[in-house]
Amino acid sequence: MPRAFITGISGQDGSYLAERLIDEGYDVHALSLSSEPSPHCPGVVLHRGDLTDVDRVRSLLVQIGPDEIYNLAAISSVARSWQEPDLTARVNGLAAVGLLESALQAQETTGRAVRFVQASSAEIFGEPATSPQDEETPLRPVNPYGAAKAYAHLMTGVYRGRGLHAVSAILYNHESPRRPAQFVTRKITAGAAAIARGEADTITLGNLDARRDWGWAPDYVDAMVRAARAESATDYVVGTGVGRSVRDFVAAALGHVGIGDWERHVRVDPTFVRPADPSDLTADATLARERLGWRPTVSFEEIVGRMVEADLTAI
Repeated sequence: MPRAFITGISGQDGSYLAERLIDEGYDVHALSLSSEPSPHCPGVVLHRGDLTDVDRVRSLLVQIGPDEIYNLAAISSVARSWQEPDLTARVNGLAAVGLLESALQAQETTGRAVRFVQASSAEIFGEPATSPQDEETPLRPVNPYGAAKAYAHLMTGVYRGRGLHAVSAILYNHESPRRPAQFVTRKITAGAAAIARGEADTITLGNLDARRDWGWAPDYVDAMVRAARAESATDYVVGTGVGRSVRDFVAAALGHVGIGDWERHVRVDPTFVRPADPSDLTADATLARERLGWRPTVSFEEIVGRMVEADLTAI
């Protein structure tokens, strides 16, 4: 039975990934800060621990002997990375490198090949000179989150050079009803649901003009699995290739509940604007299409609609 090890199991990507691997017959182990089982993946073997405890994680990996490792754990909020840049550097950067070294040591100790996927981010490109971006786009992070991810991204390439099947999946924004409530996309869809039910009248947001490439989270999990199992390892940009603004996301969410004049339901608060926010991050996923056969399967409008419907049910 193949065995996988996942960090970040409590996030949307971690839960979708665990479900998929269990369905495929994998023995799935996960590192978690909590000992509570995830409601989405009861078949996972949880190991309580902190990714920054490198020695503990290293001995755990050698003991488990996984065939595939997916590092999804991170301080995932760009806003929080400004508040806690030192913690972001440790978790998103240093701990990821510790896990890469642990994967290499597990491979050398067990004599079994280990395939490693680092969940990177479009934020490593920061404010790119061109759009869309591909694997050759220079790294120019503009926030602590992107800088820490850029370090882990570069070190993934270093460990690939040392004989580890190491992949950096440069994931653009991806959403689902499992996206935590503190993220702007869930704030928008939950707000649209509340307005539809007469429980609120406005959604308060920051920069409406920031453009992102939004996709469906399970599609991006599929890209990571394909990259892990590809014949050779390299880095992949993963995104839909279509950029849309936060304004477009709000219009789609409120339009889904029948509100056309969405502007009167939105208030802009300058305190929600980040110190530095990339203006246009859009993916060129040609390499993932050509080498992995990967393509997005869910449209932007359908993604927003599914999230709004889930929030309507939740409310």
